[in-house]
Amino acid sequence: MKRKLYQDVMVRIVDLIRTEGYGVADYLPSERELMDYFGVGRPAVREALQNLHWMGLITINHGERAKIAEPSFSNLLGTMSLATNHILANSAKSLQELKDARLLFEGRMVRIAAEHAQLSDIAKLNDLVDAQERQVEDTSEFLRYDMLFHREIARMTGNGLYSALSEAMIGWLAEFYRDLVRAPGAEHVTLAEHREIIEALAANDPDAAERRMENHLTRASGLYQQTSGAGDTSQKVG
Repeated sequence: MKRKLYQDVMVRIVDLIRTEGYGVADYLPSERELMDYFGVGRPAVREALQNLHWMGLITINHGERAKIAEPSFSNLLGTMSLATNHILANSAKSLQELKDARLLFEGRMVRIAAEHAQLSDIAKLNDLVDAQERQVEDTSEFLRYDMLFHREIARMTGNGLYSALSEAMIGWLAEFYRDLVRAPGAEHVTLAEHREIIEALAANDPDAAERRMENHLTRASGLYQQTSGAGDTSQKVG
């Protein structure tokens, strides 16, 4: 299939960035200069730049030329959020597949964290759960500390991609967690499970840490099924 004009311009801009040695925060040529350089109209240049922005390769601020973005997995995953949220809002099957993938991912991740856990890491996790406990009446804040708890475990692995993936998955599942927290007594069960995970991490016990994380996520998924009817694949979830 023949590429559209803006797609061809995208490829040529990427080639220009590479061959001219543009680095992070460097400004690209202006739209007019790109139009003249590639011999195309403004619509093709603008659409190409917008798509490169969505892909996380460049940043665009009103009134300024586009510039090279900081390369990071977080930026890459962030560009997927809009499409991912749309999929999850309209497909119970996709939601379940994401939860299954997270279960496998976080099980492996917490094993690595257990092998590397230091006293300072455990203290930070305990502080986060204490703060989360103080927010049981505030769903948004309770969820924010939940995300911080899992993100801190990801950080303990020393792998930046794990941290980015953990944060992205929890962000994509935010509405799932919101419904879960609203279930009567669910927040106190979550807190207890977090503390059990911390105990396993403090003991540097990968097997116990993985088992407790899997129990935590599986229990959450099962409770969501009961409270929201998510098992009905004809029902929208989100």
